Amino acid sequence: MNNNDYLIRLRYALDLKDSELIQIFALGGEAVSNDKLALLMTKKEAVDLPDEPLSKKQLESFLNGLIIYKRGAKPDVKPTFIMTDSDSINNVFIKKIKIALALTSDDILDIFRLAQFNVSAAELTAILRKAGQRNYQPAGNQFTRNFIKGLTVKYRNL
Repeated sequence: MNNNDYLIRLRYALDLKDSELIQIFALGGEAVSNDKLALLMTKKEAVDLPDEPLSKKQLESFLNGLIIYKRGAKPDVKPTFIMTDSDSINNVFIKKIKIALALTSDDILDIFRLAQFNVSAAELTAILRKAGQRNYQPAGNQFTRNFIKGLTVKYRNL
């Protein structure tokens, strides 16, 4: 999955409109025009991956903006940028969606069940840990795809 896939799938799952996406990017500190958004929302083929227009920083800015959009801004709290390598993207994505939607670990397990993907509580806590901790486990694309699939079922009532 490339960064555009995260954005495209999350947009569908949460039923976000273009104007909301632009507002969310702005809340995260990224100025995105309608034209740029149209490029970001274009599904890329595997051969186009090197030309991907959405960087890790932009994706994380969007996720930070989503937290502010859903939960409100907190005074004296600056958004964090912790996507350091490609192994951490899935973990950070799941953590920030958890924060934005005010999900508990039980809620996340239920979301995985809606996607018919079995995850144990121990696996989930390993994914939600900070990178570098003893029991930290990098989440694969399969975790993230099924998490978004479960969000789609939950929020779109499919």
